[in-house]
Amino acid sequence: MPQRLGHRHSIFCLVPPDVLRDIARNGTEEERRTALDTLAADSTFRTLRAIRQAAPVATASPSTVSLSAVVGTSDEKQLQRTIFDCHNSRSLPGDSVRTEGAAAAAGDSAVDEAYDGLGATYDFYWETLRRNSIDDQGMPLNGHVHYGSRFNNAFWDGQRMVFGDGDGVVFNRLTISLDIMGHELTHGVTEKEAQLIYQDQSGALNESVSDVYGSLVKQYHNGKQAAQDADWLIGEGIWADSGRGEALRSMKDPGTAFEGDRQPAHMNDYVNTIDDNGGVHNNSGIPNKAFYLAATEMGGYAGERAGFIWYATLRDPRLKPNASFRQFARLSAVNAEILFPGGPEQQIVRGAWSEVGVDI
Repeated sequence: MPQRLGHRHSIFCLVPPDVLRDIARNGTEEERRTALDTLAADSTFRTLRAIRQAAPVATASPSTVSLSAVVGTSDEKQLQRTIFDCHNSRSLPGDSVRTEGAAAAAGDSAVDEAYDGLGATYDFYWETLRRNSIDDQGMPLNGHVHYGSRFNNAFWDGQRMVFGDGDGVVFNRLTISLDIMGHELTHGVTEKEAQLIYQDQSGALNESVSDVYGSLVKQYHNGKQAAQDADWLIGEGIWADSGRGEALRSMKDPGTAFEGDRQPAHMNDYVNTIDDNGGVHNNSGIPNKAFYLAATEMGGYAGERAGFIWYATLRDPRLKPNASFRQFARLSAVNAEILFPGGPEQQIVRGAWSEVGVDI
């Protein structure tokens, strides 16, 4: 069976570089210093990852794309978490401070939030999609907290989750929001399943898929919250000063999460830029809005229908690493009909994409 190669030269940071650059340009001296320091660290990790080789991943044939194929077949839960403390250094991995099955919380907010967040993300994938960790083979989940001094970001580097404490002026600690955990770990799922190239529209899809499942993790944790009742925010509470905004992104209303949010919600406003790998964080607002529209139109907990459809699309071997919005949208409509034959789901998916200017 053919194997698929993808672009694996990026780290996946929660806070986009253009947001940090805006702070570096317009913030106070203290804010500028921490923003520039974070940008420099992000660049270092991208360089390190660019020289690391990764094995290609085999995928299923198109004929296996069905409801039974969407969910995994593993019958044994294999959650294995380890949280490391970097002690505000940039040396990884740091010291192990909490491991799977620890009888009590560590008493350190970042440690315990990371431990709980990794567990909640695993539980979502296991219970909803029967996926056994990031690689569907029980991959251990490692979280590294207190990374750097006042480091204003969190990222997945292909092997582990790393969280800064924030500077307390612009950003709170990066473990504060459950959807951040779901977002970053989903980058690992996307690497294993689709290897969407982190550039232009395929890169924006990569970011959007992480936002989708980050939000669904939070909604699952909230008792399988109905789509209509969810906040659809990514990074809620991350701003140290709540007056700056309520989150980093809004899937419901892209462009409204914080002052200076430039996410578009329609192809008419698509951002053509060389910044941020072709605007992957900003332009993810368009597919984010499409998922929100589909999920709320279907109703109920979004993980049970819209989430299944997007997951089947991500795993569909017809999805190419350089997929455009239109190509992803077409496959999502195809998979909606396969998963829910004769139901309204396919038409809802088509309508959602059309509403954001992606005609299929």
